[in-house]
Amino acid sequence: VQLVESGGGLVQPGGSLRLSCAASGLTFSTYAMSWFRQAPGKERERVALITSGGDSTNYADSVKGRFTISRDNDKNTVYLQMNSLKPEDTAVYYCRASGYVRTYWGQGTQVTVSS
Repeated sequence: VQLVESGGGLVQPGGSLRLSCAASGLTFSTYAMSWFRQAPGKERERVALITSGGDSTNYADSVKGRFTISRDNDKNTVYLQMNSLKPEDTAVYYCRASGYVRTYWGQGTQVTVSS
């Protein structure tokens, strides 16, 4: 199983980024998908979740109204659209696939919000 994140980078405050997580080696449509982030010196926190069918989402209070999680089960990919980015959004962002038995993590992609 592989989860490969992409789309991170350096962006100015107020800017936008779109992260992607491409999955392989698993039946993607049966897994709930989440995005987590971890800033230096802080615990990893979940920022968004989407159910296996894409019919329900959940967001951390800190990103509600700014971030949108979506998925394309035909492309085995989950996305995180991040708008109105703030310096406190700076972190390594990870995607996670959660099944009934197993959980898989990607390697992470760095997002830095700075002027």
